[in-house]
Amino acid sequence: MHAKTAGTPRQPADPLDAAQALCARNGAQLTPLRRSVLALVLQSPGPATAYQLLDRLKVSRPGAAPPTIYRALDFLVEQKLIHRIERLNAFIPCTGATHAHTHAAQFLICTSCGAVAEIEDASVTRALAHAAAAQGFRPAQATVELNGTCAACVPAG
Repeated sequence: MHAKTAGTPRQPADPLDAAQALCARNGAQLTPLRRSVLALVLQSPGPATAYQLLDRLKVSRPGAAPPTIYRALDFLVEQKLIHRIERLNAFIPCTGATHAHTHAAQFLICTSCGAVAEIEDASVTRALAHAAAAQGFRPAQATVELNGTCAACVPAG
């Protein structure tokens, strides 16, 4: 006998199926092309540029052109399934895309190995909002990118 959990619906195990469900809840459509681009971002070992993704997309879609990839990436960013890392001009999957979160993420970018980690620290978000309010500014969105050295690259000692 299987117990059914009351309350929140169960999330699909496959991240692409979860993305499909999230888009449906948002009234958006994860088309086969958008799904393919999301899969490429999810499969990337690190941040991937639009042209790196385009080259990989051309394996299955030889006619794909830059506008094709940029439209798909814009949609995926808009749906909060991926992030654009401004400093690197590259894209990474959103670690919180399959569950509800405020999407006020911060990014730790290693200048040694290029790794990017997404964190979501509410105190950072509150501090930025407070500082902005003190200036009479109403932020719509904040992207924080911290450059430094990750734990794996920090010299021992």
